Amino acid sequence: MKRLLPIVFAAAAFGLCSAPAAAQDEPGDKVNTVIIYGDDACPASAEGEIVVCARLNEDERYRIPEPLRRSSDPPQLGGISRVEALEESQRDTRPGGCSVVGSFGHTGCTQELIRQWYADRRGRRARR
Repeated sequence: MKRLLPIVFAAAAFGLCSAPAAAQDEPGDKVNTVIIYGDDACPASAEGEIVVCARLNEDERYRIPEPLRRSSDPPQLGGISRVEALEESQRDTRPGGCSVVGSFGHTGCTQELIRQWYADRRGRRARR
């Protein structure tokens, strides 16, 4: 009897768990979501179908949808800007860099100051 009791409980639990799944197998109504513009009519629904219409202004008809208009990605760099950024990121590890480590690290400090001055000057001209 003690050996049959766990089997009976397991069978009962399996039977209770499978009951909601049978109810979910039945298909429900088909939902059709439609975006309409201006004074366009909402299409009629067929039997077993629900039609949901979202109405937008007429001037939105041929525009890119609102969620796709804004881009969260940073603007792409041009080819020359990308090369300059790569050169700057690796400058400390090459000869002529202004760093306390690496080969000839102390020799590039003056050149770095001149590069920063030119970059600042270009930035000021671009803001004008």
